[in-house]
Amino acid sequence: MPTPNLSDELAKEAADAFIALGEKTAAAELLRLPRQTFNSRLKIAAERGMLGTKPVLPGFAIKSVASKTEDGAWVKQTKAPGEVFEMPAGQIVKGVSALVDGQGREVAKWIKTTADGEQQLAAMRAALEAFKEDLPRAEPVSAPAHTIDDLLNQYTITDHHLGALAWNEETRGGDYDLRIGEQLIIDWFAAAIAQSPPAKRAVFAQLGDFLHYDSFKSITPEHGHLLDSDSRYPKMVRAAIRIVRRVVRMLLEKHEQLDVIMCDANHDPAGEVWLREMMAAFYDEETRIKVDTNPGTYSVIEHGDVSLFYHHGHRRGVKNVDSILVGKFRKVYGRTSLSYAHTGHKHSDELKTTDLMKVEQHETLAAPDAYGSNWLSGRSAKVITYHKNFGEDGRVILSAARVMRAANDNVEQRRAAA
Repeated sequence: MPTPNLSDELAKEAADAFIALGEKTAAAELLRLPRQTFNSRLKIAAERGMLGTKPVLPGFAIKSVASKTEDGAWVKQTKAPGEVFEMPAGQIVKGVSALVDGQGREVAKWIKTTADGEQQLAAMRAALEAFKEDLPRAEPVSAPAHTIDDLLNQYTITDHHLGALAWNEETRGGDYDLRIGEQLIIDWFAAAIAQSPPAKRAVFAQLGDFLHYDSFKSITPEHGHLLDSDSRYPKMVRAAIRIVRRVVRMLLEKHEQLDVIMCDANHDPAGEVWLREMMAAFYDEETRIKVDTNPGTYSVIEHGDVSLFYHHGHRRGVKNVDSILVGKFRKVYGRTSLSYAHTGHKHSDELKTTDLMKVEQHETLAAPDAYGSNWLSGRSAKVITYHKNFGEDGRVILSAARVMRAANDNVEQRRAAA
């Protein structure tokens, strides 16, 4: 391709050689240049008026040339088009814009490309498959002595945005960073587990956006929106792995069986993939854990006569998620008479009873960043208990404020005792 910052000396050298020999190949050989390099320099020389039609003002380029032929006709020449467009590797067409004339005919076209998300996910899955055989396995945890067979506790976490940065003075919603996010979720699980009934079965229902961003750039993957971020991506990944390992161990000490859901979401679609696959590999010798590695956007768990559905909420919301869940999991829905769906995404609570099921949208423990502070919502998470025959049987709701206050009080008590 032409090099716009080519010096005038090199451009003139190419022009002089072409004028002297009248042929590109011979001129390129004279200057001992590859044919493509010579052609690029010659194009720039032409734009700068070094092949005739002078003078050309500094900072300007010739866009067209008109000349009179021997028979008296005028011929207008314009710059030749560039090379045929080829899609860059790993990219897909994001959109096409066109310039049209007054009759609607196309004059020029712009092709916008973006990274191929499917290729990125496929590459990550392939890497995980290659590495997970060497991952250390978790040692089995002793099962609790007493649990209630008919009950299931669903520990519902959504939009934790680990790695986000919030400044209370700006947002009025509380400070938040990587350290606060990690401590908050661990403290919440400790308190929630202590207050919940000893159900035989538990669900770690992580409804997505567990990580604030999905790569070394703190932007949203689909739209490229800039995000308020606290830390480096590797530090965020390490914190996420520490959290899920600790939470899983805490849940196994309370319950006999554990199902793990990691929903696909808009802030961390690739992150949810490696979280699911990492956990499935790490706990593959722990028979009391079942990790849902379904790569799709929707998930389901069956508990007796109860069906529990999960979706982040970025594709379907409270008003219309029920129909697609029934369509995708029609056999499970047909076998059960009580159905509940759980979503997040909007950082606020909402409950709707439809003709098909109860659909609940959950708020988050995380503090809002600058963008999120434009909407007001609470900060909490829930443990919902389900009876396999009768459906919802109770719930525990713990706010972030209460959990953080209790944690601070414990620290002060330990300091006083010391």
